[in-house]
Amino acid sequence: MKIIQTPIKDLVVVEPHVFADNRGFFCETYNRQQYFEAGINVNFVQDNMSKSCFGVVRGLHYQLAPYAQSKLVSVVEGEVWDVAVDLRQNSATFGQWYGVELTAQNHRQFFIPQGFAHGFAVLSETAIFTYKCDNFYNPSHERGIIFNDQTLKIDWKIAENQLIVSEKDLKHPIFQNAEMNF
Repeated sequence: MKIIQTPIKDLVVVEPHVFADNRGFFCETYNRQQYFEAGINVNFVQDNMSKSCFGVVRGLHYQLAPYAQSKLVSVVEGEVWDVAVDLRQNSATFGQWYGVELTAQNHRQFFIPQGFAHGFAVLSETAIFTYKCDNFYNPSHERGIIFNDQTLKIDWKIAENQLIVSEKDLKHPIFQNAEMNF
């Protein structure tokens, strides 16, 4: 596998080795030893999957410490624009975001450590999105930031009038008012 460093410390893109031939392909989507050797030293305890249609934006989500979650995300069907926002207040990149296109064809994974908000927009007709988490979901520590925050200025790669956002996600505060303890 290949690790691609992003401009934000600890936020990495993973490209697994894909073995393809006329029958299809095979790739290893997770090998604890290899990920540990690559510096992704987390113990995943929960796997999640979602299916969404074109234009759906899910996010920006995170959990407060001590229930913060690292995530290893990927797409098994379709295409998404995946975004992580650095919420680590002592980080040189606090408040900055990075996005990567994850598709069923490129097999890329995005590792998002604790201390980041996460969201994605579906670019294809539908997408099936998976994520491994290193902490369990805890609704009392769940938080979010509004997807269209004017300070962050995230480009979701879709016209805003085509975005589909849940009522819950529309109620998230702006970045400046979001509760963070990282």
